[in-house]
Amino acid sequence: MVSYSMGEDYWEVFKLQEEDIEFLYNHLLELETPLTSKDLVEALVDERIQRKKIEIESQRTSGGDLYQPKGSYKEGQNLIFPALGWKHGIVTAIREGKNPEINPFKVIDVTFENKDQREFAIELPEHKLNQPPKITDDLNILDRKMVIRIYYDDLAKLVEEELVTNPDFVRIAGNWFPRALLVDINIGHLNLAEAVLDLEGGGPKTTKALLEQIEISADVNPNLIEFSMDLVLQEDPRFDEVGPAGNILWFLKRLEPPEVLETPEFLQYHEIDYDNSLLTQDMCKLERELDDEYTPINTSMKNIENEAEVKISLIFPHWRSGTLPLSPRIRHLFPTAYEAPRIRFILVDGKTGNRFPGWVVREKRYVYGLKDWYDDKGIMPGSIITIKEGEKPGEVIVYTDSKRSSREWMRTVLVGSDGGVVFAMLKQIVQTPFDERMAIAIPDKDALDKVWQKIKKEKPPFERTVVNNVKELAKLNPQSHVHASELYAAINVTRRCPPGPIFSLLASRPWFIHVGDLHYRLSETEYD
Repeated sequence: MVSYSMGEDYWEVFKLQEEDIEFLYNHLLELETPLTSKDLVEALVDERIQRKKIEIESQRTSGGDLYQPKGSYKEGQNLIFPALGWKHGIVTAIREGKNPEINPFKVIDVTFENKDQREFAIELPEHKLNQPPKITDDLNILDRKMVIRIYYDDLAKLVEEELVTNPDFVRIAGNWFPRALLVDINIGHLNLAEAVLDLEGGGPKTTKALLEQIEISADVNPNLIEFSMDLVLQEDPRFDEVGPAGNILWFLKRLEPPEVLETPEFLQYHEIDYDNSLLTQDMCKLERELDDEYTPINTSMKNIENEAEVKISLIFPHWRSGTLPLSPRIRHLFPTAYEAPRIRFILVDGKTGNRFPGWVVREKRYVYGLKDWYDDKGIMPGSIITIKEGEKPGEVIVYTDSKRSSREWMRTVLVGSDGGVVFAMLKQIVQTPFDERMAIAIPDKDALDKVWQKIKKEKPPFERTVVNNVKELAKLNPQSHVHASELYAAINVTRRCPPGPIFSLLASRPWFIHVGDLHYRLSETEYD
């Protein structure tokens, strides 16, 4: 076996060359089919490996003839020996071979470049070295599968960065195609597409379904017509591509819910600077469990195992907005996309089987579409909701366990005539299981909405908000203790805030006294 070398760092230092771009362009022209970045990377790796093999073999066989035992050679001939690491040698003598057990053959004397001398048999038709030398690669540099497995992310990034700026290529929903092959789609076709979607309440509809009603006549590959339609729809601001990865679906942007196009007021977080390193190990663990979409994603969160079913405790901003957070523990359960910032999918009630539309807003990390479902199920801030994988692609199951309505003592938010907020323990009707530390009854949503407007206008200092909430919650506990998760839930009743800034204050201010198990009390003497 012959070891072919491309250099151990060949793929680490890989750079796209002009001939690579030309190859990808011609590859797409030949297939006349849009391809994903993965398809293009695989084709490029195959091409590079083949190109490099030819290049190396050409270099190693130049300046001489390949030695094979079946050949005939003459004195002074320059030979190359693959089995000896492609060494070069000169034939210095030829004589008859002597071995009565085999057919007549000859022997050549060869002097190598380093002056070593050896003898080799020739004119032997049966010999294992007569087979063309096979190429092996101990470093897996020529192993296509290994290259894709190890270097795919880096190679895909290089390809995408190059093609996205190249005017000869276009990309739709993760698929690439040469611009030169696109079919002409005019404004009349787009107006018809708008009318079709309008009749459907905005959508969603596949490109194929739109084309069936628009009837574009062209004697070309149907795939080209569909891809061309996708491109002009994407470039027209009236249309929004809302399909999950691998599926292209179109929706009229003007008919999408306002809460999908603009982040609901209750979910808008105005970033607070804080020192994340102050958080204790227990705080970091609780931070992950609270499933706040604004919690920074760290290494431990990236390695979270994808669970088929996740339970979360709802906080007020999501309850009021009819949304769910796209936290690291939850996001894998919902559809994603190559490019689309908004994804239309189907939510399924796990108890009744009722289906209703939902929207993944990827950039803002929330899921919209549950407001009516929350009202129907009697869900409140602190209710426990289960989210699980749907039985079909593009579906997600949500449910809350049944609970007979009962009156229970609950933390309750009361809004005074001056717009002040206080907490009290009052009996409330409860219809769902709930997290006792995070459950909060909201008797008057409209009054609380005005509080949000007031706080938005006055912008009270964040630390004062935390201290005030600790004071209020402490009144409800005989020991005057407040748990970190209670505080997080309470603060989010009047302003959007992830747990990190809250926990950082608890850890850094001397007037917050830790009494164990993430319970705190306020030392008013210290605070004053």
